[in-house]
Amino acid sequence: MPFDLPPAFLAAASRSPEWAAWVDGVPRTVRDLLDEWDLVVDGEPMHGWTSLVVPVRADGRTAVLKVAWPYEECQHEILALQHWHGRGAVLMLRADPRRNAMLLERLSPRDLTQLPDIEACELIAGLYTRLHVAAPPQMLTLSSYIERYSDDLERLPRDAAIPRRIVEQAVRLGRDLAGDPETNGTLIHGDLHFENVLAGDRAPWLVIDPQPVSGDPHYEVDMLLFNRWDEIVASGDVRAAVRRRFHTAVDVAHLDEERARDWVIVREAHNAMWAIEDGDPERVTTAMAVIKAVQD
Repeated sequence: MPFDLPPAFLAAASRSPEWAAWVDGVPRTVRDLLDEWDLVVDGEPMHGWTSLVVPVRADGRTAVLKVAWPYEECQHEILALQHWHGRGAVLMLRADPRRNAMLLERLSPRDLTQLPDIEACELIAGLYTRLHVAAPPQMLTLSSYIERYSDDLERLPRDAAIPRRIVEQAVRLGRDLAGDPETNGTLIHGDLHFENVLAGDRAPWLVIDPQPVSGDPHYEVDMLLFNRWDEIVASGDVRAAVRRRFHTAVDVAHLDEERARDWVIVREAHNAMWAIEDGDPERVTTAMAVIKAVQD
């Protein structure tokens, strides 16, 4: 290949034998796609936790080639981008679902972390109306995930780092929401935080890297509350800072406040559960602070 793979990307091979096999196959996948799609490398590769992104030129147009790890949460990324067709989201120019590869328009590296947090929340909430359309029937449903996660949460030991009353509240709310017909049916991004919105040429801001499901728009709000957490803490008033972001998103997107709050409680309880599994007590503390802030 006309470039070296980033060392941090190669290090992903240590996660598991499956990851090692995938990382080992990425160079061949990229070489094949460069040839098959007549692409010219146009910069150094970038990477996230689950993908390699190569700047390219395609028929003289700037673009990026994305090759992603085929994990469950992103299995319908191609379908979602195809469905949005550039409406509020990065435009997909070509795709190969078998190799989980996409040719995407190239966006600026500038993201919403460079704007004040409330302005960024307003912009993301404004994008909800463009992204939240009827979901394709092939999409996995949010309720199917929530049912599974609620069962996992209920099995936490009683002496876990999450207060039992919060566990019980989140399990009850999660099961109620999973059984609500309104929980499925809308195409949602699923991972819409400040770094997943980039500046573009044809539109000021466009979303990238969806983890899409057929879900509930209210599910999206939580991502705005715990990201850029250092700024929340630096404000000196965690409760007020969290609530400002929460109410900004709810008001701009015309969401139901109570339903959005219920989803925050459920989603943060799940995040705390996974943080316990990962040995990350700081993330557990953050989750408890968010849950407390939206309820007080």
